[in-house]
Amino acid sequence: MRRFAVLITLTLLGACSTVEDLTPSLSSSAPTVAVRAPRFADSDPHEWDSGTPWNYAVHGTDVSKYQTSIDWPAARASGISFAFIKATEGGDRFDEAFNEHWSRTKASGIPRAAYHFFYFCTPAATQARWFIQNVPKDGSAMPPVLDMEWNPKSPTCKLRPDAATVRSEMSTFLEIVEKHYGKKPIIYTSVDFFEDNGLSGFRGYPYWLRSVAGHPRQRYGSHPFTFWQYTGTGVVPGMAGNADINIFNGTEAAWKKWLRQNTR
Repeated sequence: MRRFAVLITLTLLGACSTVEDLTPSLSSSAPTVAVRAPRFADSDPHEWDSGTPWNYAVHGTDVSKYQTSIDWPAARASGISFAFIKATEGGDRFDEAFNEHWSRTKASGIPRAAYHFFYFCTPAATQARWFIQNVPKDGSAMPPVLDMEWNPKSPTCKLRPDAATVRSEMSTFLEIVEKHYGKKPIIYTSVDFFEDNGLSGFRGYPYWLRSVAGHPRQRYGSHPFTFWQYTGTGVVPGMAGNADINIFNGTEAAWKKWLRQNTR
């Protein structure tokens, strides 16, 4: 009865804005989830009044050079089923931990994607070429990610373009990267950036939404999303310090299907 109740909860949560096709598709060769619906500890937990993240079956993390010496097998055993790994920023910055994270996640059987942090003082085409120069074309990897958020603390770039320019630059980057890797990129963004730049109308790409103080439906309305970053202060075995934790917006069967469609 409890298992049935959890499945009903997942269905209701996913009904608002899910990936395009969440029809169960079982296969003995599909990737498995080490821990279904894990509930990680949190050093600064949010009191979820609805839409609790642990009702979702599949959880993952995202990392950069600030996460070092990760025990990926331990993280996977605890419930980390995917990882987003920072690769590049702007047109000349390469994350020095990328190669290590990239190779070790693959060796540990963790599906992973590379992401690019957008820099508003460098043309989008230049940034796309820089990403392509540094991220291998690996069919087993998940689609590449474009990280779009304001960075007011940047010591070198205070530029804040208008919304039309932002969307145009996004389109340029996404089109170049998709053509090279043959996979439609994922867009990561935050609530303020989403609202400031009218991204509710920027469709055609899967979204990874940040919302650490409420379910995405409370912050982004009915906008569809494939991934949700629900905390930046999580506690994950095998990872030192605070960890970002994310969910896949669908059932375990849907996750297996999504991977089959996007990692080949």
